[in-house]
Amino acid sequence: MALAGHERQYESRCRPSRSVDAWRAEAAAPGPCMGTPGTRQRARVRPGWRLRRSSSALAAAGLLCTALTACICWGQLPPLPWASPAPPRPVGVLLWWEPFGGRGGHPRSPPDCSLRFNISGCRLLTDRAAYGEAQAVLFHHRDLVTGLSDWPPPWGAQVRRDEALEQRVFDDQEGAAMLAGEALETAGSRPPGQRWVWMNFESPSHSPGLRGLAKNLFNWTLSYRADSDVFVPYGFLYPRSHPTDQPPGLSPPLARKRGLVAWVVSHWDERQARVRYYRQLIQHVPVDVFGRAAVGKPVPASGLLHTVARYKFYLAFENSQHVDYITEKLWRNAFLAGAVPVVLGPDRANYERFVPRGSFIHVDDFPSAASLAAYLLFLDRNLAVYRRYFHWRRSYAVHITSFWDEPWCRTCQAVQTSGDQPKSIQNLASWFER
Repeated sequence: MALAGHERQYESRCRPSRSVDAWRAEAAAPGPCMGTPGTRQRARVRPGWRLRRSSSALAAAGLLCTALTACICWGQLPPLPWASPAPPRPVGVLLWWEPFGGRGGHPRSPPDCSLRFNISGCRLLTDRAAYGEAQAVLFHHRDLVTGLSDWPPPWGAQVRRDEALEQRVFDDQEGAAMLAGEALETAGSRPPGQRWVWMNFESPSHSPGLRGLAKNLFNWTLSYRADSDVFVPYGFLYPRSHPTDQPPGLSPPLARKRGLVAWVVSHWDERQARVRYYRQLIQHVPVDVFGRAAVGKPVPASGLLHTVARYKFYLAFENSQHVDYITEKLWRNAFLAGAVPVVLGPDRANYERFVPRGSFIHVDDFPSAASLAAYLLFLDRNLAVYRRYFHWRRSYAVHITSFWDEPWCRTCQAVQTSGDQPKSIQNLASWFER
């Protein structure tokens, strides 16, 4: 029945709805699939040629009908100079600082945005000599507040470099941020239409110097926050192309899950909520800790994902709790590894903006760590209930953001699609810290 329905639909779309005479009248002029429009003059036809012309016209009509049928039914009109979509306008984006000083101090080549993310028209720049050519300049926050006064020179004016100022090193990061704010006042105007983009993927709790930044210093924000001008989360789910496709990442059979709860943590601070909660949880259920933390074991040579894949649950505990701050601990360490995440971060409603409600366990759902531990032990014994936490994988796959290539390319895309309306961030700290 489905096939017959498709055949009827095909016939209704492709059956000529006009008479042969109508096609014959149009055959003498170029059609929408045959070239550019033109004009033609009427010619007097001798009676003796009518039959031959009628046959020729019918043949031409048949050819035209075939061409039009292909155009209509395949939806593939030949490229026309006045109908082709315009390619995205070329955009230059300059990365002013290599984030966190780069890897080993060696500059890296910019990514190919077209090849990596299907974003064409991007010219990614690292040479500061191209400052005047860039439509946008990226400033990484941590390098902004901890580095020297290393801002772009005033546009159209000669800069006198103050060596004494350059040699000042601030132990106080707030002081370094104030220096950055002062730099704007001495920097003068920017190239016409250029946007300064503030880039940060740390939480407000780990973003020193925010309040020392001058007002209207930046035009755009680029971060994990959904209300950023350029929104780039740590990861996201996307619909899989076919229900039978296996989702990317490791999803081992339950028989291979030898452990119950795993946690990978590098920065240990007893004052953090995640450490305090861990201390309560291990009184009721065992947790295997890996990483550079003092209490952790080294990650096995097989790697983090293979290690976590052997566990049923993973503690996706964020180092601080802020709006939209959901990091690779959820996306990569838990989802991609094939473990059920137990999350501690923003509230449940915030997580559900990005992932299905049945894909994770939130510590806020339980009155105490003891009750959470009891639930984990219940799921350990009831595999049918445990498997429900993987139902989302039937429909979605996991995308892990590539740092710092993807934010760079996404900035280019944002410039291409934005208008020319000027904008500046009045108070960056009040927006980001709320």
